[in-house]
Amino acid sequence: MTFMPAGGRGEHRWPAVAALLVALALYLALPSTFIPGLRYTVAGIGVVLLVPLVAVNPVRLHRQTAWSRGLSVGQALLLAVANQVALVALVLTLVDPPAGSGTRLLLSAAQVWLTNVIAFALVLWELDRGGPVVRRALARHELPAADLRFAQDEDHDAIAEVALASSRVADWRPRFGDYLYTSLSNSMAFSASDSIPLSGRAKALLGLQAFSGFVLLALVIARAVSLFN
Repeated sequence: MTFMPAGGRGEHRWPAVAALLVALALYLALPSTFIPGLRYTVAGIGVVLLVPLVAVNPVRLHRQTAWSRGLSVGQALLLAVANQVALVALVLTLVDPPAGSGTRLLLSAAQVWLTNVIAFALVLWELDRGGPVVRRALARHELPAADLRFAQDEDHDAIAEVALASSRVADWRPRFGDYLYTSLSNSMAFSASDSIPLSGRAKALLGLQAFSGFVLLALVIARAVSLFN
């Protein structure tokens, strides 16, 4: 079944594509000792899946089919799961590091952390309120239940200049940048500072991201301290 919005312009595709390509490049650039077969496979699958998705919506996300929806969600989940595997490999290496690997491990930790930020942003962007196509296409009362509540969703009763940009007054809908900021703030503060998870899956995703970020930070700090001793 093909879904096409009745009116309005869809969200621009290329911010999410650029973020995905950056994440795949970071993942691919991890040291060769980090699960090389999985890294090359994930990067290859990610790029291959991007071709039909861009073909369906070259510039703006205005068209969706069952198979394109499945591919886009699967692509985001694949990157998120694969990076968790890389995180586990990194944690094991940080616990018992090879001699002379300090600088390389710290750089790898930054790569895994940044990839995690992008991966979880993509997953949230794909899942919340039915995904980017549905969020922009349907009337508000027709949207699926929200996974995240943003500040704009409750600003309609604020002072006039703030209320003007609220969901109720301006029909504001979240875009990829909003999910990227949510993911970034959750990775840095270990809690979503600008949005509130509502659904069980959103809480699970943000909880996993915060936990993995905390573990990674603790081990990186411990490793950095050991380098100076």
